[in-house]
Amino acid sequence: MIPLAETAALFADRTRAAFCQALLDGRAWTAGELATYAGVRPSTASEQISRLIAGGVLAEERQGRHRYVRLAGPEVAGLIEALSSYAPDTGAAPDATTPGATRPSTTGPRNLRESVRQSAEARARTCYDHLAGRLGVTLAEAMVARGLVAADSGLSVTPEGRAWLADALGFEQPSSARRPLVRGCLDWTERRPHLGGALGAALCATALERRWVRRVGSGRAVKVTPEGTEAFQELLGARV
Repeated sequence: MIPLAETAALFADRTRAAFCQALLDGRAWTAGELATYAGVRPSTASEQISRLIAGGVLAEERQGRHRYVRLAGPEVAGLIEALSSYAPDTGAAPDATTPGATRPSTTGPRNLRESVRQSAEARARTCYDHLAGRLGVTLAEAMVARGLVAADSGLSVTPEGRAWLADALGFEQPSSARRPLVRGCLDWTERRPHLGGALGAALCATALERRWVRRVGSGRAVKVTPEGTEAFQELLGARV
C-alpha cells in the first residue's frame, strides 16, 4: 500500500491535478490531449501520466499505436471530488490553445464565457459516471426523503430503493458486484454529498439515455430537459 504522504504527493503537482480534474468527465484521453489541456509539453505530460499510473490513480488503455488514460475507478473520482471541495476556489481558466478547453486555476472566472461555464457546472454536471452539482445533491436528498436511501448510519439502499431501481431504471446489481450499491461523494460546489456507487451510475446513465439531461459543450456540464424535469418530479418528487 502506498503511504498517505506519497498518495497526497500525486495530487500536489499542478499539472497532475489538472489531468485528474479533466479526467473527471469519465472519458479516456490521450497524453497529447491532456498536454494541450494543461498547457504543458508532451514530454512533461508523459512523465506526469506515468507517475499517476504508477500510483494507481490512472489506468492505461492502448488501441493500436494510441495510448489512452482514464481514472482508475470511481473511488479515485470520489477522492478527487472530495479534495476539490476543500480548495478555497476551484475555478478553471480558459486554455488559449484549445477552443472550449479549460484548465484549473486558483482565480475566479476571467470572462463572461468562463463565468457561464462555471455556473452551468455548478447547476448540473457529471462526476465521473454520476450526477453532481445542485442537480445531483437535489436528487440525493429526494431519494433520502422518499425512503429509497437511508442515511442514518452511513448511506444504504433500502428494500424500497432496490425495488425502485428495478422498476424505474430497470437496474439490479449482481450479487457478485464489487462496487458498492451507493456511496456518498462530497460535492465540491454544494459542499454536500451527491450519490455515487452503482446507484449513482445507473441514474446518470438512464438520465442520459432517456434524455432527461443532455451534455452541454465539451465540459462536464449537463442541462435538465423538459422531459427530465417531469421525470424527476414524477419519480422522486424532486424539483430541479
